[in-house]
Amino acid sequence: MNKTNEPSQRQLRVGENVRHALTQLIQRGDIQDPALDGVVISVSEVQMSPDLKIATAFVTAFGQSDMQPIVKALATNAKFIRGRVTPALREMKYMPSFRFRQDTSFDNFSKIDKLLKSPQVARDLDQDEDGDA
Repeated sequence: MNKTNEPSQRQLRVGENVRHALTQLIQRGDIQDPALDGVVISVSEVQMSPDLKIATAFVTAFGQSDMQPIVKALATNAKFIRGRVTPALREMKYMPSFRFRQDTSFDNFSKIDKLLKSPQVARDLDQDEDGDA
């Protein structure tokens, strides 16, 4: 039993399979929604619930400052998406329900990068290299 709340190998494997199927569906442009027209969407991760019945997809739309309309459009089409990815995931006993969330990891990476390049951190790093700290 997994006591640390980390995903099991099975959850990780199924999540990656679902991410792949979802990415293919989105790239084909099968989802007809005005909010998604001409938008390049990336599915960075899919987290599966322990029972594999809920798939939470983290998405980013390149060049979009406001992700809410994109996430809402995907959520509105969740049942359609579920039906369209079923053939690609036929090895699953139950087809998961889809939830969509904005992926904020890119924002976090840029904040960390900006922080690491700040003069204060650069000064501290220079001191550590000189053996002063």
